[in-house]
Amino acid sequence: MRITKVPFAICITLPLAACAAGASTPALHDLVIRGGTIYDGSGGAAQIGDVAIDGDKVVSVGPAARGRTEIDATGLAVAPGFINTHSWATESLIVDPRGVADLKQGVTLEVMGEGWSMGPLNDEMKRLSASRMGDVKYDIEWTSIGDYLSYLEKRGISPNVASFVGAATVRIHELGEGDVDPNPQQLARMQGLVKSAMNEGALGVGSALIYAPGSFAEKPELLALMQAAAPCGGRYISHMRSEGDNILEAVDELIDISRQSKAPAIIYHLKLAGKDNWSKLDTVIAKVEAAQKEGLDITSTMYTYPAGGTGLDASMPLWVQEGGEEAWFKRLQDPAVRAKVAAEMKTRGDGWENLYYQAGSPERLVLVGFKNDKLKPLAGKTLGEVARERGKSPEETAMDLVVEDGSRVGTIYFLMDEKNVAKQTALPWMSFGSDAEAPATEGVFVKSPTHPRAYGNIPRFLGKYVRDEKTTTLSNAVRQLTSFSAEQMGIEGRGRLAPGYFADVVVFDPATIADKATFEKPHQYSVGVRDVFVNGAQVLKDGEPTGARPGRFVKGPGTGKCPA
Repeated sequence: MRITKVPFAICITLPLAACAAGASTPALHDLVIRGGTIYDGSGGAAQIGDVAIDGDKVVSVGPAARGRTEIDATGLAVAPGFINTHSWATESLIVDPRGVADLKQGVTLEVMGEGWSMGPLNDEMKRLSASRMGDVKYDIEWTSIGDYLSYLEKRGISPNVASFVGAATVRIHELGEGDVDPNPQQLARMQGLVKSAMNEGALGVGSALIYAPGSFAEKPELLALMQAAAPCGGRYISHMRSEGDNILEAVDELIDISRQSKAPAIIYHLKLAGKDNWSKLDTVIAKVEAAQKEGLDITSTMYTYPAGGTGLDASMPLWVQEGGEEAWFKRLQDPAVRAKVAAEMKTRGDGWENLYYQAGSPERLVLVGFKNDKLKPLAGKTLGEVARERGKSPEETAMDLVVEDGSRVGTIYFLMDEKNVAKQTALPWMSFGSDAEAPATEGVFVKSPTHPRAYGNIPRFLGKYVRDEKTTTLSNAVRQLTSFSAEQMGIEGRGRLAPGYFADVVVFDPATIADKATFEKPHQYSVGVRDVFVNGAQVLKDGEPTGARPGRFVKGPGTGKCPA
C-alpha cells in the first residue's frame, strides 16, 4: 500500500494549470483513497475513482482533490465497511477491543443481541453470568444494554457496535429461568424494560426460541414485547422456534408477529437443518416473498457454512433444562432422568428442536468448547469418537460431558446442504452474520477451537460464492453486506460511500479475498482485505491492526424517543 503525506503547500504537486494566477487552492481533505474501483453500496455499477474523507465522514466520491494523507487503491475494490448482522463479539471485545478476526474480514460494525443481550441485568443475573464464564473472564461493570455498549465505547474498541435487547434477557430479569408465563404485571414490567432499552439505543427485540429459557416464551409474550418496541422503530429478529421439522410453522409465527406488531422482522441464520428438511427451502423462500408482497418487511441473515455452532443443550429436551444450567446439571445426575433424556435424544423431538437427531449421527457433532481444562484435550473430536473412547453410548457421553464441564459444551453440528447455502447467498433480502465472537489467533482465544465462521464468514461469501461460484455479482454482494444490512437493522448514516455518510471503508482485493479457517484448523485469518477505516480512522493497515479504537455505540432510531 502506498501512503502519501501531502505537504501543506500542495500547489507544487498539482498540474500547472491548477496553480495559474488567480486559481483557487483545491480543498485539502484529511484522507483520500485514490484510484480504487468503488462499489458504493447501492448495488449499481462500480466506478474507478477517489473517496475523500474529512473527519469521520465521507465528503466526496469520484475525482477528488488532494488529501493530507493519500492511499493508493489502484486495482483494488473500495467499499463501505461490512456489517456483521449477527455477532457474538459481546465478550471477546472486552478481552481484545480490536476484534481482529472481523477486522481482517472488513467488518466495521458488530450487531449483537440474539436472544441474550448484555443488559438489562439484575444482581442475580450478574452473579450467574460471572459463575458461568468460560475461558473469557471479565468484570460486569454495567446494568443496562445502553450501559454495556457505552462501556465498550469508553474503553475503546476498533469496530462500531450495536445491539438488540434479548427477549430471554428481559424474561429472566422478571421471571427467572423457569417455564412460567408472565402475569399482566410482570409482562408490563418486561415491556417497560424493552422501552428503556429502545430509549438507550437498542435496535429492537431479539429472540432465540430453541434454547431454554427463551423457548418458554409463547407468541403472545413475544408480540407484547414487540408492541412495546415497534412504536420506537424497533425490529424483531429471531432464531426461530424451528429450523428443521417445523420450520414452516416457525416462519409463519415470525411473519405473524411482524404483521400484528407492524414491525419489520428478520430471520436469524436461515437454514434447513436435517437432511429430511433440505427440500423445504423453496417453500420457505416463497413464504417470505409472499409476505413481502403483502407489504411486510421480512428479511434474513445467514452464515456461509453447512454446519451450525451451539451447545449440547440443543441435543437435549427443554424440560431437563428448566430452571437454568445448575438445575440441568443436577437433573442429569439422576439415573431415571438420564434414561428418559437418552431416549428422547434419539427421537425427532416433541415440541423441541433436536439437533442431535437432525445431524443424523454422533460423528457429525464436533466438540469444541470446554471450561474444564481436563476436558480440553477432547476438543476437535466428534461425540462418537469420545463415546467410543469412554465405552459409553453417545447419549450417555453427551450428558456426562455437560455435568463434568459444568457448561453446555460448545459443539459444531453438521446439519445443512451446501447447495442450499449457495442458493441463499443470492437472495436479495439476505445479509451476513457470523453468529460468532471476534477472536484473535493468540491469547485466551486459542485455548479452544471455534467454528471457522468466526474467521471467514464474509470472505467465504465474497471468495467462494461470489467470485468462484458466481451466485451473485460483486456489486450486489457489497450491497448485501453494507447498505442493505444497514437498512435491515434500522441504522442510518452507514452502509454507503456517499457524502455525509460515516467513513466506514474497506479496501480489498476481489481476486484474492478468501477464508482460510477450516473446521480442523479454525484459528486462521482470512486474506484479501488490505485496509479498513472506522469513522475515518484506520484500524487495519496492510492487513494488520493498527491498534486504533475509534468504534462507537451505534444507536437505533428510537433512541430517546420511545414513549414511556
